[in-house]
Parts: sequence; C-alpha cells; structure tokens
Amino acid sequence: MLFNSPEFLIFFPLVVTFFFLTPHRYQWAFLLLASGYFYMSFVPWYILVLIILILLDYSLGRALEKQIGSRRRLLLLTSIIGNLGILFVFKYFNFFNENISVLADFVGWNYSIESLKLILPIGLSFHVFQSLSYVIEVYRGKYPAEKHIGIYALYVLFFPQLVAGPIERPQQLLPQLHQGKSFDYERVMDGLTTMLWGFFKKLVIADQLAVMVDQVFGNVYQAPPAAIVLAVFMFAYQLYCDFSGYSDIAIGSAKVLGFDLMQNFNRPYAAKTISDFWRRWHISLSNWLRDYLYFPLAVSWRSYGKIGSHLALFITFVLIGLWHGAAWTFIGLGAIHGIYLVFADVTKSMREKISKKTGLSSLPRVRAFVQIIITFILVSISWIFFRAQNLPDVWHIVINLGPGIMSLFHVEYVLHSVVTREVLGTTFSFFLLRILAIIFMEIVEYVSRNADSMRSMLLCLPFSARVSAYYVIIIWIFLLGYFDTKSFIYFQF
Repeated sequence: MLFNSPEFLIFFPLVVTFFFLTPHRYQWAFLLLASGYFYMSFVPWYILVLIILILLDYSLGRALEKQIGSRRRLLLLTSIIGNLGILFVFKYFNFFNENISVLADFVGWNYSIESLKLILPIGLSFHVFQSLSYVIEVYRGKYPAEKHIGIYALYVLFFPQLVAGPIERPQQLLPQLHQGKSFDYERVMDGLTTMLWGFFKKLVIADQLAVMVDQVFGNVYQAPPAAIVLAVFMFAYQLYCDFSGYSDIAIGSAKVLGFDLMQNFNRPYAAKTISDFWRRWHISLSNWLRDYLYFPLAVSWRSYGKIGSHLALFITFVLIGLWHGAAWTFIGLGAIHGIYLVFADVTKSMREKISKKTGLSSLPRVRAFVQIIITFILVSISWIFFRAQNLPDVWHIVINLGPGIMSLFHVEYVLHSVVTREVLGTTFSFFLLRILAIIFMEIVEYVSRNADSMRSMLLCLPFSARVSAYYVIIIWIFLLGYFDTKSFIYFQF
C-alpha cells in the first residue's frame, strides 16, 4: 500500500477516524494493528522478519538494564550481530557471494556457494537502524528500556515512517506512543497541509521527471550528450522530491494522528558545501551514522590526527553508500562523497586564500551563490552512481557531461532534437511546466524555511493569497500529477 495509492486514500481516513474514537488506553493497540496491516499489504510474510527484530531487541533492551560490565557489551554485540546479520542475509549476501565467486574464478579457486533466492523486505535497512538506535541508547544509559512490548512493537512498526523513515530515536518517539491522543483541529490541518505538499512533490515533480529520466538512463548509449546532462540534473530533483515528498507525507500523517516525527530534509540544494548538504539531506540517517559510527571511529583513531579523522569520514560515507544498496555503484556513491569531504578539509585554507584573491570574500552573496551552484553540481554528479545500472554506464555518462554541456548552448538544437518525445519522452511545453513546478517548489520552501510548518507560513499570508496557494497546489496535482502509482525510490532500501 503506497502513500500515493487509492488504497491509502481509503485506509488513512479510516485509521484517523477510528483512532480518535478509540479510548486513549487502547489507542496504541489500534495503531499497532493498523500498522501491521499496512506493512502486510506489501508482502504478508515480511512481517515475520520484523517480529523477529522486535522480540530480539525488546528482550536485549530489558536484559541490558539488569546487567553490568562485560555482560552488557556482550548483549549489545548480540543485538548488533543479530540485526546486521538479518540485514546481511537479505540484502548483502548475494552481492558478496557473487563477487567472491568472480574473484575465485580469477585466481583459480574452487568456489560454488549458491545465491539465496530471497526478496528484500521493504524498508529493512530503516527498521534495522531504528532498532539498533534503541538498543544503543539503552546501553549508553540515555534511555530506559521499554517495558511494554506492545509499545515497543509500535515503535518499530509505526506505519507513517515504517518503510522509509525518518529513522527515529527512542527519546523522540517512544514517549509519544505512551500518550493518549485527542482530536486537535490545528494539528490535523497542519498535518494535512504537509501531506498535500508531499503529494505535490511526489506526483507533480518526482513522478513526472521520472518519465524523462527513465527514458535517458534506460537508453544511455543511444541518448545524445545534451539529453544525458539534462537527465542528470533532473534526476537530482526527482530523487529529492520523491524522498522528501515521502517524508512530508509521513510527517504529515503522523501529525494528523497527534505525533511529531523529526524533519528529514532542510532545503539540501541550498547547501554551500558538501558537509552542509549532509546536514540537510536525509538528516535522520546522517545523524545516526555520525553518532553511532563516525564519532566512535574518530575518537578511537584520534591519535593518528587528521589521517584518522579523514579515514573515519571516508569509511562512514562508503558505508552510507552500501546502506543504500548492495552494488558497486552505491559504494561509488559513498566513496565520492567521502572524497569530496576529505578534499574539502585538506584544501580549506587554500580555498580561503583563493576567495580573498578573487574578491569573493568581500561579496558574501555572490560567494554564497557560487558555493551553492558548485555544491549542487557536485551532488548531481554523485547521483549518477545512484541512478546508473552499473559502473560502465557511470563512466559513459561522466565522459559525456562535457560535450553535453557544450551542446546545451545550441538552443535551437536542444529545442528541436533533444527536448522531444523520442529523446526525453516529453514535449517542450510539458518540460517547461516541470521546470516551473521545480521553481515554484523552491520558492515555497525558501519562503517557509523559518516557519514551524507549511501551514503556519501560509497563515501569515493574506486570505486571498493563502487560498490561491492552496488552489495552485491542488489544481497542479490534479492536472499535472502522475497517477500511475509509481513506488517511492527509497522503498527498495
């Protein structure tokens, strides 16, 4: 059951209605049943994997509070091995098995272990990280073990963020699950407005851009260089609007029910540096890996100085790439961001000198604009690893970026030979409408950047402007939305 499916448009109002009609003391049970049904609507047996994770980490969390010393470390290690072991079997075993087989053939070893015929449960990487977050926080003494197994199960299964985050910490979500919720008109309207904005980003921008991106990346060796360049930058916005659109719908639906989920995006393409980008993109994952992987590695290797911190940073980002998928392209994605960040740190003083010599340091707005453009280009290039099918495709795309950029200056050629239904899968007029939708989105998110919510920003506008904004979004969704129920990209993780 996808958020953008007709089934969800029936499921969600029913859940909201019966949730608020349910006595407070039983609301958790109703939400747990609804969340279980939501997850089983994909593939019913997936729920068994989550039940194993729930029982494992609930039991270990309770045991951690009763043990001291080395036994506590053993319990933590058991949780890490159990969670990552399940993730490895479903997501990574075949990848490593196939690569070991290739290596064995190359050196003449006898290796013949069969690949597993398993389907990756939807959102398993998110579930594992959220479960590990709970156990680690209990181990560190930052949160008490949850005694109510039903509440803990709901912490893992809560349907708004069940399949693609945000990855919540126990301090943020578990106390809310203990509270009874009453209907609150303001919260409901805030939530519905956030959901509407998420649907706009998903249906009007992401799914429409996907038509063009798929056309080019599916025929990358036949596509002209100019089309490749356009597809690379369009995919940057497809990915952002798809994932942040999901997050908005998740955050909004939780808010309608009375729950607050963490912000997962903060205008990432307005970032001035790559490190700034990762403070704005998939914030829950970035924070998770910073707190539970990078900081421990950097502290343990601090005696090695800059080399230790750079190595910790690079390893963290390679694992970010691997978290996204079991493929060399995703490892490349993480590696290139690790290289970006290490390079930025090594060249920081040199870049400051260049900024002063060129006069950019005395022109802060111009400097900020240049930084944003450079960062966006670097991030867009890195997304090639995310979207391409394999490394040869990545190489073909990269070597065509230069010729493609030069081709874009030939406007007549682009209009008549590139932005066509045969090459990009669309006409120029529809291409222009998608660009306008992106500009509209950027303006709205810029204006609302300091507001508590999308609705609070709209409430500051005059009544006529507020109504017009709602009408524009709704009409755009119905007239230009893509209603073929395309899955969210991050569901595969």
